[in-house]
Amino acid sequence: MSEQGTVRTGTAGWVFEPWRGSFYPQGLVQKKELAYASSRLGTIEINATFRANQKPDSFAKWAGEARDAFVFAIKGPQLVTHIKRLKNCEQELANFLASGPLALGTKLGPFIWQLPPNLGYDRDVLAGFLALLPQTTADYVALASKADERLKSPPYLDAKHVGPIRHAIEMRHASFDLPEVNQLLAEHNVARVIADTPDNRSRELTADFAYCRLQGPARGDGGGYQPADIADWAQTIEAWSADGKDVFAYFVHEDKLHAPANAVALRQALGITLPGD
Repeated sequence: MSEQGTVRTGTAGWVFEPWRGSFYPQGLVQKKELAYASSRLGTIEINATFRANQKPDSFAKWAGEARDAFVFAIKGPQLVTHIKRLKNCEQELANFLASGPLALGTKLGPFIWQLPPNLGYDRDVLAGFLALLPQTTADYVALASKADERLKSPPYLDAKHVGPIRHAIEMRHASFDLPEVNQLLAEHNVARVIADTPDNRSRELTADFAYCRLQGPARGDGGGYQPADIADWAQTIEAWSADGKDVFAYFVHEDKLHAPANAVALRQALGITLPGD
């Protein structure tokens, strides 16, 4: 029988002015928002890494502010996904990995690679990129060790407290909707992002964990997530977890105002309690 998987629900980022007084208590100082968010959520995506590499001190600071057992997902840089478009990007990938994510230590979760909507499927390009992604800490350190002078801080290569190295990829062009793409992802144990939109309803898993960026619900009526939707997702996630899959579920984009409330509602529907309850 499979060991129960760990389920974490959360949001993309933690700094959002409309959350002040709605999710965050009135008067909470901004420097305490991450600590508060981590008491109510299980995970958060770090999006700052998409625009530019961050420094080890920043990752260490975030790790220090978040509670124990909390993890961060890290968005891969646009330099790799949008500018290089996954081609000839080994050096950029090395610099990114060396920039400090390992400083999160036990709080390092999956890397999320979001492709631009206009990037179509090319098997050779996708296969080459997937082959570059490190699957172990040893592979990670080996690639990060190739960082060059464009990295503005010394390479951070201390992986001793880091858990599994995981990757998820969000493909937003219809040409990726092929069985062979899922097979390719499965060969590399890379999770296909589950988007829960009218155009992307699939809940098929391609890795030993699930990564959801919930942008729907898939019925597409603009009504946002309702209790019935949360209950439906809880049922799906319970089945994945019972099968031994760790699950990362983020509420993002269209209904950002209610994203924290939705994340809390989902984990509570799953019977998960946190220190902030």
